[in-house]
Amino acid sequence: MAGKRSQTYRGRMHSPITGTAAGVPFTALPPADNGAAPLIVTWHMLDAPRSDAAFAAALPMNDLPAWRVHLGMPMCGARMVDGRTDAVVELFQKDPLMSFLYPFARQATEEFPAALASIRAQLPVDDGPIGVLGGSLGGAVALRILADTEIPVFAGAVVNAAIRMRSVVDLFPGDYPYDAESEKAVDSLDSVAKAGIIAGRAPLLVVSGELDHPALRADALDLVDALGERSELLSIPGLAHPLADEPGIEPAPQLPLAREVDAGLARWFRRQLANAG
Repeated sequence: MAGKRSQTYRGRMHSPITGTAAGVPFTALPPADNGAAPLIVTWHMLDAPRSDAAFAAALPMNDLPAWRVHLGMPMCGARMVDGRTDAVVELFQKDPLMSFLYPFARQATEEFPAALASIRAQLPVDDGPIGVLGGSLGGAVALRILADTEIPVFAGAVVNAAIRMRSVVDLFPGDYPYDAESEKAVDSLDSVAKAGIIAGRAPLLVVSGELDHPALRADALDLVDALGERSELLSIPGLAHPLADEPGIEPAPQLPLAREVDAGLARWFRRQLANAG
Protein backbone atom coordinates (compact mmCIF):
# COMPACT_ATOMS: atom_id res chain seq x y z
CA MET A 1 0.00 0.00 0.00
CA ALA A 2 2.77 2.46 0.90
CA GLY A 3 4.49 1.83 -2.42
CA LYS A 4 1.29 2.47 -4.34
CA ARG A 5 0.69 5.69 -2.44
CA SER A 6 4.24 6.87 -3.06
CA GLN A 7 3.88 6.19 -6.77
CA THR A 8 0.55 8.03 -6.82
CA TYR A 9 2.23 11.27 -5.73
CA ARG A 10 5.47 10.90 -7.69
CA GLY A 11 6.05 13.85 -9.97
CA ARG A 12 3.76 16.21 -8.00
CA MET A 13 6.49 17.98 -6.05
CA HIS A 14 5.09 20.93 -4.11
CA SER A 15 1.77 20.69 -6.00
CA PRO A 16 -1.22 21.03 -3.67
CA ILE A 17 -3.28 17.88 -3.25
CA THR A 18 -6.92 18.47 -2.40
CA GLY A 19 -9.43 16.06 -0.95
CA THR A 20 -11.56 15.29 2.06
CA ALA A 21 -10.71 13.38 5.22
CA ALA A 22 -13.76 12.02 7.06
CA GLY A 23 -15.77 14.85 5.55
CA VAL A 24 -13.21 17.57 6.30
CA PRO A 25 -11.78 19.30 3.20
CA PHE A 26 -8.00 19.59 3.06
CA THR A 27 -5.17 21.01 1.01
CA ALA A 28 -2.00 18.94 1.39
CA LEU A 29 1.51 20.03 0.47
CA PRO A 30 4.01 17.16 0.12
CA PRO A 31 7.67 17.14 1.11
CA ALA A 32 10.23 17.58 -1.65
CA ASP A 33 10.47 13.86 -2.45
CA ASN A 34 6.70 13.27 -2.20
CA GLY A 35 7.44 10.29 0.02
CA ALA A 36 6.76 9.09 3.52
CA ALA A 37 7.36 11.81 6.11
CA PRO A 38 6.03 13.25 9.37
CA LEU A 39 2.77 15.19 9.38
CA ILE A 40 2.00 18.79 10.33
CA VAL A 41 -1.70 19.69 10.45
CA THR A 42 -3.06 23.23 10.33
CA TRP A 43 -6.35 25.05 10.94
CA HIS A 44 -6.84 28.39 9.20
CA MET A 45 -8.10 31.75 10.36
CA LEU A 46 -11.63 33.08 9.98
CA ASP A 47 -10.04 36.35 8.84
CA ALA A 48 -8.05 36.24 5.62
CA PRO A 49 -6.81 33.66 4.74
CA ARG A 50 -10.11 31.98 5.58
CA SER A 51 -9.90 28.65 3.75
CA ASP A 52 -7.53 25.70 3.79
CA ALA A 53 -6.33 26.47 0.25
CA ALA A 54 -5.70 30.14 1.05
CA PHE A 55 -3.93 29.29 4.31
CA ALA A 56 -1.70 26.81 2.45
CA ALA A 57 -0.73 29.60 0.04
CA ALA A 58 -0.06 32.09 2.85
CA LEU A 59 1.95 29.70 5.05
CA PRO A 60 3.19 26.82 2.86
CA MET A 61 6.32 26.11 4.94
CA ASN A 62 8.03 24.83 1.82
CA ASP A 63 11.13 22.65 2.02
CA LEU A 64 10.14 21.16 5.34
CA PRO A 65 10.75 17.39 5.44
CA ALA A 66 7.08 16.86 6.32
CA TRP A 67 3.62 16.72 4.84
CA ARG A 68 1.66 19.90 5.61
CA VAL A 69 -2.05 19.15 5.59
CA HIS A 70 -4.23 22.24 5.90
CA LEU A 71 -7.74 21.41 7.13
CA GLY A 72 -10.87 23.41 6.42
CA MET A 73 -12.75 24.91 9.34
CA PRO A 74 -16.53 24.42 9.60
CA MET A 75 -18.60 26.36 7.04
CA CYS A 76 -15.45 27.67 5.34
CA GLY A 77 -13.89 27.04 1.94
CA ALA A 78 -15.47 23.97 0.38
CA ARG A 79 -17.97 23.86 3.26
CA MET A 80 -19.36 27.37 2.69
CA VAL A 81 -23.14 27.48 2.36
CA ASP A 82 -23.98 28.26 -1.27
CA GLY A 83 -20.34 29.23 -1.79
CA ARG A 84 -20.73 32.39 0.29
CA THR A 85 -19.83 33.62 3.78
CA ASP A 86 -23.31 34.99 4.49
CA ALA A 87 -24.28 32.04 6.71
CA VAL A 88 -21.24 32.59 8.94
CA VAL A 89 -22.00 36.30 9.22
CA GLU A 90 -25.55 35.45 10.24
CA LEU A 91 -24.28 33.14 12.99
CA PHE A 92 -21.95 35.66 14.62
CA GLN A 93 -24.57 38.38 14.38
CA LYS A 94 -26.99 36.06 16.20
CA ASP A 95 -24.56 35.10 18.99
CA PRO A 96 -20.80 35.45 18.43
CA LEU A 97 -19.86 32.96 21.15
CA MET A 98 -22.51 30.25 21.29
CA SER A 99 -23.51 30.25 17.60
CA PHE A 100 -20.09 30.88 16.08
CA LEU A 101 -16.81 30.79 18.03
CA TYR A 102 -17.49 27.97 20.48
CA PRO A 103 -19.28 25.52 18.12
CA PHE A 104 -16.74 26.07 15.33
CA ALA A 105 -13.78 25.38 17.64
CA ARG A 106 -15.57 22.43 19.21
CA GLN A 107 -16.56 20.86 15.88
CA ALA A 108 -13.07 21.24 14.39
CA THR A 109 -11.58 19.57 17.47
CA GLU A 110 -14.12 16.76 17.65
CA GLU A 111 -13.90 15.88 13.95
CA PHE A 112 -10.10 15.77 13.95
CA PRO A 113 -9.42 12.19 15.19
CA ALA A 114 -11.43 10.69 12.32
CA ALA A 115 -9.89 13.17 9.86
CA LEU A 116 -6.40 12.24 11.07
CA ALA A 117 -7.09 8.54 10.55
CA SER A 118 -8.35 9.29 7.04
CA ILE A 119 -5.30 11.42 6.20
CA ARG A 120 -3.05 8.57 7.26
CA ALA A 121 -5.01 6.18 5.06
CA GLN A 122 -4.72 8.49 2.03
CA LEU A 123 -1.23 9.98 2.26
CA PRO A 124 2.19 8.44 2.98
CA VAL A 125 2.55 10.14 6.37
CA ASP A 126 4.17 8.32 9.26
CA ASP A 127 2.25 7.20 12.33
CA GLY A 128 4.36 9.13 14.84
CA PRO A 129 3.50 12.33 16.71
CA ILE A 130 2.20 15.18 14.57
CA GLY A 131 2.82 18.90 14.46
CA VAL A 132 -0.14 21.26 14.91
CA LEU A 133 -0.52 24.86 13.74
CA GLY A 134 -3.46 27.23 13.95
CA GLY A 135 -4.17 30.84 13.06
CA SER A 136 -6.72 33.02 14.88
CA LEU A 137 -9.75 30.77 15.62
CA GLY A 138 -7.79 27.87 14.13
CA GLY A 139 -5.23 28.58 16.84
CA ALA A 140 -7.89 27.78 19.44
CA VAL A 141 -8.33 24.40 17.74
CA ALA A 142 -4.60 23.64 17.76
CA LEU A 143 -4.45 24.58 21.44
CA ARG A 144 -7.46 22.36 22.20
CA ILE A 145 -5.73 19.42 20.49
CA LEU A 146 -2.87 19.98 22.93
CA ALA A 147 -4.93 20.65 26.04
CA ASP A 148 -7.98 18.43 25.60
CA THR A 149 -6.87 15.36 23.63
CA GLU A 150 -4.23 12.68 23.94
CA ILE A 151 -3.19 12.75 20.26
CA PRO A 152 0.64 12.61 20.29
CA VAL A 153 2.16 15.94 19.20
CA PHE A 154 5.87 16.66 18.70
CA ALA A 155 5.45 20.46 18.45
CA GLY A 156 2.81 23.14 18.05
CA ALA A 157 2.57 26.70 16.81
CA VAL A 158 -0.11 29.38 16.77
CA VAL A 159 -0.33 32.66 14.86
CA ASN A 160 -2.37 35.62 16.14
CA ALA A 161 -4.36 32.99 17.97
CA ALA A 162 -7.62 33.00 19.89
CA ILE A 163 -5.86 32.10 23.14
CA ARG A 164 -8.52 33.37 25.52
CA MET A 165 -11.90 33.22 23.80
CA ARG A 166 -13.24 35.90 26.13
CA SER A 167 -10.87 38.35 24.46
CA VAL A 168 -12.24 37.42 21.03
CA VAL A 169 -15.85 37.86 22.19
CA ASP A 170 -14.93 41.34 23.41
CA LEU A 171 -13.98 42.28 19.84
CA PHE A 172 -17.64 42.08 18.81
CA PRO A 173 -19.89 45.12 19.37
CA GLY A 174 -21.75 45.49 22.67
CA ASP A 175 -21.46 43.78 26.03
CA TYR A 176 -21.89 40.04 25.70
CA PRO A 177 -24.75 38.70 27.93
CA TYR A 178 -22.95 35.82 29.64
CA ASP A 179 -24.98 33.17 31.47
CA ALA A 180 -23.92 29.92 33.15
CA GLU A 181 -23.71 27.99 29.87
CA SER A 182 -21.74 30.62 27.97
CA GLU A 183 -19.42 31.24 30.94
CA LYS A 184 -18.59 27.52 30.95
CA ALA A 185 -18.06 27.55 27.18
CA VAL A 186 -15.79 30.58 27.13
CA ASP A 187 -13.75 29.31 30.09
CA SER A 188 -13.21 26.00 28.29
CA LEU A 189 -11.38 27.99 25.59
CA ASP A 190 -8.93 29.74 27.91
CA SER A 191 -5.56 28.29 26.98
CA VAL A 192 -3.62 30.36 29.51
CA ALA A 193 -5.55 28.55 32.23
CA LYS A 194 -4.52 25.25 30.59
CA ALA A 195 -0.87 26.22 30.14
CA GLY A 196 0.35 23.54 32.54
CA ILE A 197 -1.26 20.81 30.44
CA ILE A 198 -0.05 22.31 27.17
CA ALA A 199 3.51 22.66 28.46
CA GLY A 200 3.50 18.98 29.38
CA ARG A 201 2.41 17.96 25.90
CA ALA A 202 4.74 19.66 23.42
CA PRO A 203 6.88 22.76 22.83
CA LEU A 204 4.89 25.68 21.41
CA LEU A 205 5.82 28.62 19.20
CA VAL A 206 3.57 31.64 19.73
CA VAL A 207 3.64 34.01 16.75
CA SER A 208 2.13 37.40 17.48
CA GLY A 209 1.83 40.41 15.21
CA GLU A 210 2.81 43.57 17.03
CA LEU A 211 -0.25 45.27 15.46
CA ASP A 212 -2.69 42.46 16.29
CA HIS A 213 -5.72 43.33 18.42
CA PRO A 214 -4.20 44.54 21.73
CA ALA A 215 -6.09 41.97 23.84
CA LEU A 216 -4.97 39.11 21.60
CA ARG A 217 -1.41 40.42 21.71
CA ALA A 218 -1.58 40.55 25.54
CA ASP A 219 -2.95 37.00 25.65
CA ALA A 220 -0.06 35.78 23.50
CA LEU A 221 2.46 37.28 25.90
CA ASP A 222 0.58 35.81 28.88
CA LEU A 223 0.60 32.34 27.32
CA VAL A 224 4.34 32.46 26.69
CA ASP A 225 4.92 33.54 30.28
CA ALA A 226 2.67 30.75 31.59
CA LEU A 227 4.34 28.09 29.44
CA GLY A 228 7.85 29.09 30.43
CA GLU A 229 10.76 27.31 28.79
CA ARG A 230 8.44 25.09 26.75
CA SER A 231 7.50 28.01 24.52
CA GLU A 232 9.01 30.68 22.31
CA LEU A 233 7.58 34.02 21.23
CA LEU A 234 8.04 35.28 17.68
CA SER A 235 6.92 38.92 17.41
CA ILE A 236 6.34 40.24 13.90
CA PRO A 237 6.68 44.05 13.60
CA GLY A 238 4.02 45.62 11.39
CA LEU A 239 1.75 42.55 11.34
CA ALA A 240 -1.92 43.14 12.14
CA HIS A 241 -4.38 40.25 12.53
CA PRO A 242 -4.89 38.95 8.95
CA LEU A 243 -2.17 37.19 6.96
CA ALA A 244 -3.67 37.81 3.51
CA ASP A 245 -5.67 40.40 1.64
CA GLU A 246 -9.45 40.17 1.38
CA PRO A 247 -11.46 38.22 0.41
CA GLY A 248 -8.97 35.56 1.51
CA ILE A 249 -10.90 32.55 0.21
CA GLU A 250 -8.82 31.60 -2.84
CA PRO A 251 -5.04 31.05 -2.83
CA ALA A 252 -3.19 34.34 -3.34
CA PRO A 253 0.43 35.47 -3.63
CA GLN A 254 2.20 35.42 -0.26
CA LEU A 255 2.39 38.85 1.37
CA PRO A 256 5.78 40.00 2.68
CA LEU A 257 4.72 39.82 6.35
CA ALA A 258 3.18 36.39 5.83
CA ARG A 259 6.50 35.33 4.29
CA GLU A 260 8.21 36.39 7.51
CA VAL A 261 5.76 34.35 9.59
CA ASP A 262 6.18 31.42 7.22
CA ALA A 263 9.95 31.50 7.55
CA GLY A 264 9.71 31.53 11.35
CA LEU A 265 7.31 28.59 11.35
CA ALA A 266 9.52 26.61 8.99
CA ARG A 267 12.57 27.21 11.21
CA TRP A 268 10.61 26.15 14.30
CA PHE A 269 9.19 22.94 12.88
CA ARG A 270 12.48 21.99 11.22
CA ARG A 271 14.22 22.27 14.58
CA GLN A 272 11.50 20.37 16.41
CA LEU A 273 11.51 17.62 13.79
CA ALA A 274 15.25 17.25 14.29
CA ASN A 275 14.78 17.09 18.06
CA ALA A 276 11.97 14.56 17.73
CA GLY A 277 14.12 12.38 15.48
